[in-house]
Amino acid sequence: MKYVMVGAWLIAGAGLVACVPKEMPQARDGRALYMDYCSVCHGETAKGDGEMARAMSKPPKDLTLISLRHGDTFPRAKVLSYIDGYARSDLDGPQMPEFGELLEGDLIPLDTGDGKMTPTPRKLVALLEYLESVQVTR
Repeated sequence: MKYVMVGAWLIAGAGLVACVPKEMPQARDGRALYMDYCSVCHGETAKGDGEMARAMSKPPKDLTLISLRHGDTFPRAKVLSYIDGYARSDLDGPQMPEFGELLEGDLIPLDTGDGKMTPTPRKLVALLEYLESVQVTR
């Protein structure tokens, strides 16, 4: 009887855990993705000085200046579409690689600035949060 009670509590506890919504990704979650996918070109501090930067004909952009280049506003939708490759299809010259793995996994609702919640890959949101966190201000 004692083991049946413990088993029932374990099952009930597992059910409660399954009902708790996953937390939204934070900047710290995106930093590891940034280091894996972006730092080789954009550098560890996102300033465009990664180890591959010198070998590139067109240097990578300083990602800490995205907000400054857009009137002190971080353009979430534009950054997302650039990372996922949608906005890069018409660029000349060497392009930023496509990161298909960032598009895999579960989707979470994200407001990109238009007031609408859009299902967005969790990894992409994490990277977006990190990039937004490294922006310099005036």
